[in-house]
Amino acid sequence: MKYWFGPYPFYEDSFKLVEAPYLGMEHQSSVTYGNKYKNGYLGRDLSGTGWGLEFDFIIIHEAGHEWFANNITNKDVADMWIHEGFTAYSENLYLNYHFGEKAASEYVIGTKRSIQNDTPLIGTYNRNNRGSNDMYYKGANILHTLRQLIADDQKWRAILQGLNKDFYHQTVTSHQVETYISEKSGIHLTQFWEQYLRTTMIPNLQYTLQENQLRYRYIDIIKGFDMPVQVKINGVLNWIQPTGAWKTLENNGKIKTLDVQQDFLINSSLIEKQ
Repeated sequence: MKYWFGPYPFYEDSFKLVEAPYLGMEHQSSVTYGNKYKNGYLGRDLSGTGWGLEFDFIIIHEAGHEWFANNITNKDVADMWIHEGFTAYSENLYLNYHFGEKAASEYVIGTKRSIQNDTPLIGTYNRNNRGSNDMYYKGANILHTLRQLIADDQKWRAILQGLNKDFYHQTVTSHQVETYISEKSGIHLTQFWEQYLRTTMIPNLQYTLQENQLRYRYIDIIKGFDMPVQVKINGVLNWIQPTGAWKTLENNGKIKTLDVQQDFLINSSLIEKQ
């Protein structure tokens, strides 16, 4: 975790792994463990890809909380996605460090199957009300999507480390984290955060293929949402920036196929010619 998140935040307290009669839990400098010495989550791969069996889930996940939960702590439980989203994402980053970017990508994309989109990630403030349990893997896929948008792993790693440095041993709000990432990335993310943290809607990229022309737009979005996304047109990667209005992309030759990259947390649907 140090590679991605920066120095361990509690050197003065050491780090302990304590066997317990339950599955496990994060505690500052003392992770409790009951995963029966199996890889995965009690021997199961939560992603369905095989990559989840390459590490002991409880050790990696609960240790990740030393950075997000124990070093950086939410002021209100409504913002608990800060704890669980970043820590679920740390599973992906562990795979990235040891097995490469493809493995990490496949794992985090695989965890999308756990997303319910029942309620927003952020709960009700001042009511002891946490948001949806989607805070784990919807949170992780939101961060994975951000990594694609930033498209600079050195900058992305600096942002993750910067969060732990600049908010060292502090309680924070989601708004502080959102603003920090927006400023450090240089990307205007206001609608991005509103869409993914405060609604249950997943942007749906609608598109039509008409000979040498691609038409596309987003539906199921808030006003002003215009996140760019990578697609493969006839096998060649391209960036497009859909909005709520139809746009047109001309191609020199016939457009035979369009594949939306799965590293983005969106849906997609081919519709009939208009």
